[in-house]
Amino acid sequence: MLQRPPATPGMSEDEVDTPALIVDLDALEHNLDRMAAYCAKAGVRLRAHAKTHKSPVIAHWQIARGAVGQCVQKVAEAEVLAWGGVGDILVSNEVVSPAKLARLAALARMSRVAVCADTPAALPLLEQAAEAAGTRLSVLVEVDVGAGRCGLPAGGPSVDLARRIAASRHLRFGGLQAYHGAAQHQRTPAERRASVDGAVAAVVETLDGLRAAGLEAGIVGGAGTGTFELEGASGVYTEIQAGSYIFMDADYGRNTPAPDFRQSLYVLTGVMSARDGLAVVDCGHKGIAVDSGLPMVADRPGLVYHGPSDEHGMLDCREAESPPLLGEKLRLVPGHCDPTVDRYDWYVGLRKGRVESVWPIAARGAMA
Repeated sequence: MLQRPPATPGMSEDEVDTPALIVDLDALEHNLDRMAAYCAKAGVRLRAHAKTHKSPVIAHWQIARGAVGQCVQKVAEAEVLAWGGVGDILVSNEVVSPAKLARLAALARMSRVAVCADTPAALPLLEQAAEAAGTRLSVLVEVDVGAGRCGLPAGGPSVDLARRIAASRHLRFGGLQAYHGAAQHQRTPAERRASVDGAVAAVVETLDGLRAAGLEAGIVGGAGTGTFELEGASGVYTEIQAGSYIFMDADYGRNTPAPDFRQSLYVLTGVMSARDGLAVVDCGHKGIAVDSGLPMVADRPGLVYHGPSDEHGMLDCREAESPPLLGEKLRLVPGHCDPTVDRYDWYVGLRKGRVESVWPIAARGAMA
């Protein structure tokens, strides 16, 4: 059930109902422009990842700044973006359910869509969906470049799958998916460099095999907020799939150095109880993701968030310069931005302390 918006344009930040997902629009625009400028200078395409923002509104802001399209992880996310007018969408994931593939193939009538595969066993399912929809689906071979999740080994196995795709009457070989998710939150530059060097070597091996087979990878996609400059400088990757850069979170802030973007996403929470050394806020597990660590309290030195329960969060105020007051609104920096976004129905866009815009998180809960 869609909840009522927690704010209306013109309100002050203090008037926004809590908990609420708020976006500093100046910081967001800085991040959008910074990534667009990098990609233009590096000569790589940006296919920003919508699993972070789940919003056709933000997708169009990215496209207006030069992004070629969007990535998603789920068919339901692809549907929301296509219905919202996004014209080029890659499901950077495997889809094998016939029902989901039928939905994906149907989207090809309104947007350019592509999907990934990492086994020959998936090809008959993809072919059946494409044939039934009267279209050809673009399919990328996912290469396991070190994350140990989905993907085929580099070289021969990936090339063999590409050959099979290219030989299909109903499929089109679209290129390589080569994302190293585990590298994004490795803390030191040396760790991230080693991981990306390994990914690049795997891609090069596969590209050499493709050329020998007379095939060309139109897309070599991957990279994320933690490593995009390494992939972009490799001369191998053609598309950057970063997502979190638009918002940032506390876990990315633990990288050394942290990615050069501004924190733009916060959960606004209200103090519901206050006494000596302790305050309780109205944001717990249901309001903010803690899988990558607890949130930080923004701009309030000494306040430490701890002990979340379903609807409550505890603040240790013993070292605070100024303890929070009953009813006071505080900004929390999520530990992990993506699942935090998925808890809310609305973005509240703020500029200089006032609500400028409110828009829906249209793909919230799009898991199918």
